[in-house]
Amino acid sequence: MKLGLVGYGAGGRLFHAPYIAAVPEIELAGVVTRSPERCREVSGDLPGVPTFDSLSALLDSGVDAVTITTPPDTRRDLVLEAVARGVHVIADKPFAPNAASGRELATAAESAGVLLSVFHNRRWDTDIATVAEVLPSLGDIWRCESRFDLDEPGSLDAGPSGGLLRDLGAHLVDQMLTLFGPAATVYGHLDVVDQPEGRTDCGFAVSLNHLSGVHSTVSASKINHVAARQWRIYGSAGSYVSDGTDVQTDQIKQGLRPADNLDSWGYERQDRLGVLSTAKGSMTIPSAQGRYDEYYRQFAAAVDGRGPQPVPASEGIAVLDVLDAARRSSETGDTVRL
Repeated sequence: MKLGLVGYGAGGRLFHAPYIAAVPEIELAGVVTRSPERCREVSGDLPGVPTFDSLSALLDSGVDAVTITTPPDTRRDLVLEAVARGVHVIADKPFAPNAASGRELATAAESAGVLLSVFHNRRWDTDIATVAEVLPSLGDIWRCESRFDLDEPGSLDAGPSGGLLRDLGAHLVDQMLTLFGPAATVYGHLDVVDQPEGRTDCGFAVSLNHLSGVHSTVSASKINHVAARQWRIYGSAGSYVSDGTDVQTDQIKQGLRPADNLDSWGYERQDRLGVLSTAKGSMTIPSAQGRYDEYYRQFAAAVDGRGPQPVPASEGIAVLDVLDAARRSSETGDTVRL
């Protein structure tokens, strides 16, 4: 499959290109960027991969699919342009500013007969892979808390189309929906700051009551100068607690690449393993393997007709429904029923 990458900022460079390179079934056929600095980075990171100054030029070169990882306010038009040309699309999250816009894009893709997948790569995080293995040991799950604080004030997407809820919140909500199923009600609180681009949410706490009976809470911050990745899960048979790291992102920032050694990729540090506590006592749980490249592997198979796409647009819309409800809840103080 020939794939084009649209955008080569931090997202394209750290969260897409390295994992595309780890999938032999995919040829990275080009990168769209107008920035001379980004073009130099592409040349250094991806020798032999051409750059294009527009999505149209990339599509003219002949690709089967594109990944769109440009700023949120540009994604809608680029997705529509790609699907109109009959090209499959991976859209970075949030793939639309709200659920109504997400449905518009999904309808366009369906009408064009192409796949539209949302890049919820954090379904393949190391910590959630470990949590999925632990859940059967906890009996009936009552409550799950997920906290992801980042000390990254400079990377906050500012303005009405940005904010941390649409950014990291999309991932954390998607993880909860994946683990525990659809949400019935949503209650949200947003921390908001004034930026030159407009008022921007820089932190959040969102609580979900799932149809399955589980209560989950996700929270995050980005400008409070604290970094933490924590899970707390309580069930009828015990609890699971972890204070881990953002494993795969840390590895990428250290200069490592999954294609170099997939067997050792995506394992939590031994000093940061989670603990399962039951009536039998407490035990440290070995790390499962996190593999963002699996997203691209599944997408390539779907394009080839060999399996389902990893995160269809319908699942991305379900996340946007929750984010929309959380925003309404924060404004009104009410719990929102979906």
